[in-house]
Amino acid sequence: MDVRDCGKLLVFHDLRRIGTPWGRCQAALATHTIMTTYQAKPGEIEAHWWFIDADDRVVGRLASEIAMILMGKHRPTYTAHVDTGDFVVVTNVEKIKFTGDKWKNKRYTWYTGYPGLREETAEDRRAKKPETILTEAVRRMLPKNKLARKMLSKLKVYAGPEHPHQAQNPQPWAIGRIKNGVTA
Repeated sequence: MDVRDCGKLLVFHDLRRIGTPWGRCQAALATHTIMTTYQAKPGEIEAHWWFIDADDRVVGRLASEIAMILMGKHRPTYTAHVDTGDFVVVTNVEKIKFTGDKWKNKRYTWYTGYPGLREETAEDRRAKKPETILTEAVRRMLPKNKLARKMLSKLKVYAGPEHPHQAQNPQPWAIGRIKNGVTA
């Protein structure tokens, strides 16, 4: 009796089709260690601070990278139901770019609670509050639950090159780091 055959028994639960008695399978499993999947617990993961310069970066590509860091998917200890993400400080958001003609064609709409729908172009939003362009892009890439609101609070976005988080000593994050297989 091999342990691999026992795995088939555990998966299919059909002893007649496989034809191996369950008693021999239990004996084979008793001699082997069963591996368990690591589950992170709240407060067990220490959050790091990362710094990203958004100068001349494409909004969607940058937002997907930031969302992965906020969720903690760059760590081997990622657990879906626990906030395993890190803090991200983003500067120079006023110099961010869209591909194509999205500055004029992309429209942001929202409902105020009164009759009618409000809308503005990406160009108008960049002139008023450029931070919201990146924040909204990241928010829409996070899961839609209470944990996502906690993750989004770890994102610090600033229009200019200065930020007030020098005391946390944020480390520079190389864009494309997750895609190239380098973890934190």
